[in-house]
Amino acid sequence: MIRQLRRKLDETKVANPASAKILCWLIPASCPFERSIQVSGYTIHIPALCHLNPFYDQLVSLRFRALEYLAQH
Repeated sequence: MIRQLRRKLDETKVANPASAKILCWLIPASCPFERSIQVSGYTIHIPALCHLNPFYDQLVSLRFRALEYLAQH
């Protein structure tokens, strides 16, 4: 089932500027979960966990295709 969803995301075409803008707005350019927290003089770094998402590469690729569509049109 995960393979089918990954394939669907890879095959998704960006067809119009409105959908391209929505995709760029919904899919962040960088992982939003990476943080550095200071606690009593110590800095705790929480690494980006987006790479653990099985669809991360497909979503980044889809966002890139949307940006590419907007740049061409």
